[in-house]
Amino acid sequence: MRTHQRLPRRVAVTTASVLVAAALTPPAVLAAPDTGPAVKVNQVAYVPGLPKQATVVNGSGAPVEWSLRDASGTSVASGRTSVRGPDSSSGDSVHVVDFSSFDTPGTGYVLSVAGANSNPFDISADPLKRLRYDALAFFYHQRSGTPIQAQYVGDRYARPAGHLNVAPNRGDNGVPCRVSCGYTSDVRGGWYDAGDHGKYGVDTGIAAWQLVNEYERTLYVNGADRAALGDGKLAIPERGNGVPDILDEARWGVEFLMRMQVPEGRADAGMVRHKVSDENWTGLPLRPDQDPQPRLLSAVTTASTLNLAAAAAQAARVWKTIDPDFASRALTAARRAYTAAKANPTRYADPNDGNGGGTYVDNNVTDEFYWAAAELFTTTGSDSYRADVVGSSMFRGRGFEQGGFDWWWTAGLGDTTLALVPNGLPAADVAATRAAFAAYGDRLLGQAAAQGYPAPAGGYYWGSNGVVANAANVLALAHDFTGQAKYRTGVYQTLDYLFGRNPFNHSYVTGYGERATRNSHHRFWANQLDPSLPIPPAGLLAGGPNTDLQDPVAQERLAGCKPQKCYLDDINAWSVNEVALNWNAALAWLSAWAAEKSGPSAPAGTTSPSTPSDPT
Repeated sequence: MRTHQRLPRRVAVTTASVLVAAALTPPAVLAAPDTGPAVKVNQVAYVPGLPKQATVVNGSGAPVEWSLRDASGTSVASGRTSVRGPDSSSGDSVHVVDFSSFDTPGTGYVLSVAGANSNPFDISADPLKRLRYDALAFFYHQRSGTPIQAQYVGDRYARPAGHLNVAPNRGDNGVPCRVSCGYTSDVRGGWYDAGDHGKYGVDTGIAAWQLVNEYERTLYVNGADRAALGDGKLAIPERGNGVPDILDEARWGVEFLMRMQVPEGRADAGMVRHKVSDENWTGLPLRPDQDPQPRLLSAVTTASTLNLAAAAAQAARVWKTIDPDFASRALTAARRAYTAAKANPTRYADPNDGNGGGTYVDNNVTDEFYWAAAELFTTTGSDSYRADVVGSSMFRGRGFEQGGFDWWWTAGLGDTTLALVPNGLPAADVAATRAAFAAYGDRLLGQAAAQGYPAPAGGYYWGSNGVVANAANVLALAHDFTGQAKYRTGVYQTLDYLFGRNPFNHSYVTGYGERATRNSHHRFWANQLDPSLPIPPAGLLAGGPNTDLQDPVAQERLAGCKPQKCYLDDINAWSVNEVALNWNAALAWLSAWAAEKSGPSAPAGTTSPSTPSDPT
């Protein structure tokens, strides 16, 4: 595992902000987190026609009886558990219940095992069909430089525009460089990255790309539900403009990255600033429009520059017939960025630039170069970009040898495009790339099978839930490319874990499940600190278990925790309970795919770069 995979996104992040918040919070009686009922289920919903399993904490060496009851208390199925025994990821001794044979849709089911009752759950695809939109709504909530209007989010979540130079804000319309560069930049717009008010090149890049890819996939996978991502599906101001809402939202990210690009005539022209953030950390709670800190631009980095090159090149082809002017501007920006990055291949983020904004250090950008080249080649067909693609050590899916994808490892994003979108590569190269998804998918299934609470994870560190969600997305693509049912099953098994089949019987998605995250680390959704402020809206993915425990609250409450038990639903536990663009982009992609494929007769997707389905 590469070292920087384990680096926290914001080690310096919130140390200052948490100290301020802690001063505002009454002392709490410290106790180990509540692990909930012994019967751990997907407390949101199991999908009809798919396997249904639960994990039970039970030390018996022999199978025990289980019973499934409906909402009226009537027993509708029964059987005996399978003994699994000690589980190293959780420290629990567990059994497994398989009640797949029962498939009647309904609500309020309860599973009972050896006198212990689960939380109630549904058998239905409906929650997934809601989640695909709730997960995307996160991005509108996080928009910078525009008011978040009650007509789209409700009165409780509405707020004035942040960072528009309206007091006490200093504004993002004329931001100087942290180290003097002789000019200011207009970097309004974009999304706040996480629980703070920073906006970052690398997280914006992968999030915007993943939203666009969620839509672009529907152009080329037979049976994909393109209509579900059409215009009018999201509660955003752009609905009704004739453009799919998911693309309207993604454009906020791409336009912001283009504003972060150094203009011609300046030093480092074509490169992209790593972030714009506050001069110093602000405390919690603090609404964006109330932030008094000066805003500063950090130095350019190769990673952020390649994120723009990749995301803008993708946007250029997707918007070509939707908005040719934007598509042209995006392609120009992408080409400039890629050329600048090749001339500056080792401009890495400063690990000491962590006051007021996370560092996002990544000292290996071979994967970003491959990703950007793949996007530019697919969009333009240029021989120079082709040469960079086929000459990369990542080509034909070899990047999966080092892992899936996240902000710090993006080779798989390039593979996704090359395997999905018509591009002129020889059929053998496309086939090899698709086969790499299946091979890595098999590794992920093996990782899940080794755990009593199955999750496709090789470790639990900062943002583990985002890594798990993206692992499920690799499984989903493996199913798209092969049609093999085992990958589809693995996707829904991963959702079981995220929705409560885990040691805490805790849903890591806000607003989904009886025991769901509600105290996300966020400066506005800070009800835990100020009852006049809201809890997080539904559809946000918590960072999740993290054995490194970088924040003081987690260190005190979770010392000695087993990997899957290193989690705490507390606003000050920022190393396990923050939210972020890239994690929610992964959840949005995952829930859209799962909603599309729900039901026993959902068709297996197939793709063909030589004869794609009609994208019009």
